[in-house]
Amino acid sequence: MATRDVENGRVDGPVLGTPDDLPDRPEKRGRLVVHVVIGVLVAIVAGGWGYVMWTATGNSTVANQIVTFSVKDPARAEISFTLSKPDDRAAVCRIQALDTNHVEVGSKEVTIPAGEGMTLHKESLSTSAQASSVHIQYCNLV
Repeated sequence: MATRDVENGRVDGPVLGTPDDLPDRPEKRGRLVVHVVIGVLVAIVAGGWGYVMWTATGNSTVANQIVTFSVKDPARAEISFTLSKPDDRAAVCRIQALDTNHVEVGSKEVTIPAGEGMTLHKESLSTSAQASSVHIQYCNLV
């Protein structure tokens, strides 16, 4: 340990002193307030995130299934699909035609009116080049 007067051979104790030489630490007030404020902020953030996750459930009430698709010429593609949705709601579906490089060569939005819950639809769409596949990009209730 380093001492105050090493050259004269006198050892008085540590340079910084001993714990008894230092004053007692003052009582800190307001720790409870700080912890309560942090707790409230965490609760607000957690509650907000929970609300976002609860309301962002997506649109899982529209189910679609492709039955067939055909590409007979470079300018046209056809698709048949079934759609299951609530009877009292309309739906909008986007049909997309892709080429062999997965580049969109045609698309069409189809509105299915309110009515029957499960229906079979056949749609035709124009393409700018030879399509290799046709699929339903999305179906949403409106």
